[in-house]
Amino acid sequence: MTCNCRLMEADIGAFLQSSAFAESAIDLTFLDPPFNQAKEYASHDDDMPEGEYWNWMRDVCRAVYEQTSQGGAIYFMQREKNSEQVLRCLREAGWALQNLIIWKKLTSAVPMSRRFGKHYQIIAYATKGRRARVFHRLRIDPPLPANYRQKRKNGMYVTDIWDDIRELTSGYYAGDEALRNDDGQRFHKQQAPLALLLRIILSSTLPGDLVFDPFAGTGTTLVVARQLNRRGLGVEIDPDNAACIRERLRETRPADDIRRYFEHYQYTENLPEIWAGDNVDEQENVLHLPLFRVPVS
Repeated sequence: MTCNCRLMEADIGAFLQSSAFAESAIDLTFLDPPFNQAKEYASHDDDMPEGEYWNWMRDVCRAVYEQTSQGGAIYFMQREKNSEQVLRCLREAGWALQNLIIWKKLTSAVPMSRRFGKHYQIIAYATKGRRARVFHRLRIDPPLPANYRQKRKNGMYVTDIWDDIRELTSGYYAGDEALRNDDGQRFHKQQAPLALLLRIILSSTLPGDLVFDPFAGTGTTLVVARQLNRRGLGVEIDPDNAACIRERLRETRPADDIRRYFEHYQYTENLPEIWAGDNVDEQENVLHLPLFRVPVS
């Protein structure tokens, strides 16, 4: 089996109206957009009017829905305070909600002055149609809680609370996986962890399926998809990020090797069949599209 990952260096609005997207048959989308928090991006305005931003997200969800296979999945990650808007975007675009996943961070909670500290993000898992085309019931073996007396014999099923995956936004505690500049500073402060994308792709795809990331960032989705023998399609507008993705796809860094997580899922019944790694085609395709945003209706 060969695995072909394509990177489109383009504005997502332009790409969604392109022939390259119209010809795509998507099986899984990981949607992790800029959160509109007025952060500094070289190629994106992160301080859009709120209504315009959420109309944009709805339109992305709708366009992806149209190109997704029946029963295909989307995982939409956002801030916890935006849960209502995320669910509305998905519902209005036609998606059927399956779970609202709580990704509980292993790092310290962000302190707040007038409300409880933030300690999680949401990931809305939805499908095209009420029944998922693919869903694998993964089993993991996390450390036993303090009140357990006996070790589990065959692990436990993954639930909608993900508290065993560490984020990479906590400085040097992020380890070797976090991409860094020559001065040691993180290349991208919102880099998604491999373990997060590994769980999503293992849960909702088969080898050979097409995984789509509309806001590819540093390319973690493509890096994981490639190692699992899934096809990958990513869109990234920032040229520095795109160059980083091409480099990560050209040669797998030791820190990007997902095989260290295999044992974590060892009790999953069909793990060898759905993992299907270690047989990767080195081909990389890059397509350049015009950089502009399609006006939001």
